[in-house]
Amino acid sequence: MSQILITGGSGYLGSILSEQLLSQGHKVTVLDNLAFNQRSLFHLCANEDFDFYIGDARDREILLPLLKDAEYIIPLAAVVGAPACDKDPYLAESLNFGAIETINDLRSKDQKIIFPTTNSGYGTQTAEEYCTEETPMEPISIYGKTKVRAEQLLLDSENVITLRLATVFGVSPRMRLDLLVNHFVHAAVTQGYLTIFEKHFKRNYIHIRDVADCFQHCLSNFDSMANEPYNAGLDSANISKEELANKIKEFVPNFHVDFSDIGTDPDKRNYIVSNEKLRKNGFEAKRGLDKGIVELIKAYRMLGRSEFSNV
Repeated sequence: MSQILITGGSGYLGSILSEQLLSQGHKVTVLDNLAFNQRSLFHLCANEDFDFYIGDARDREILLPLLKDAEYIIPLAAVVGAPACDKDPYLAESLNFGAIETINDLRSKDQKIIFPTTNSGYGTQTAEEYCTEETPMEPISIYGKTKVRAEQLLLDSENVITLRLATVFGVSPRMRLDLLVNHFVHAAVTQGYLTIFEKHFKRNYIHIRDVADCFQHCLSNFDSMANEPYNAGLDSANISKEELANKIKEFVPNFHVDFSDIGTDPDKRNYIVSNEKLRKNGFEAKRGLDKGIVELIKAYRMLGRSEFSNV
């Protein structure tokens, strides 16, 4: 049993991960500013091994007492995604990099960090060769740049594992609709159509519960994996946006997709990723896109009528 501090623990990933770690017998403390007024952890409050504090992950005075007893630190608090970072670059810089710098400065040399970064750091690439952990990082967005700098800061320290996450998909109590698979399925279910630019652009994907499993694997195998970065994605899900849309059409047959030759996607990422290093270290993502699409369709049925729509 370990004592784990999760910053941003009531977010999209944290609300899944916190529950899973508790189910494995760990003690979990979450620090979150509840920026989206989420109540995603209410169901954990009856668990004696769970605790919650509201506050800012950049605040040294809040962090110090919470770090005191933590054996592991999982810093999830971040401005996630290129559009969100572009909207508030100062917040992105201070949270995505500054908060990590503060935690790294405050922790003892024996406290261990498992840090989720993003394979967005690989940038545009060519989608012809697999990106490995040795591929040069060439981030093209504020999001990618801040996360890459934070990762390098930690890797220059000790007692760190970094996970370069593929684009995550799946249902969470703190749902996100901006992630590509989640967005495409939402459009299919609620609107019935979608226009896609640069249909050949490829990315790698991973189910949110596989991500949570991967964190648990890192906890259990920390010493043998320490001080290295690992790509974390689903090998069978290195696919183009066109392939993703066609996969969704298998489950939503009336989904109309317009692959437009006019216009461009502001997100220029186009790459495929090798997850071999993580697999050789004993972990492999297993939940496929089919499973994720089915659960997303069920979840979106629960949305009911929009607050601002009559249908």
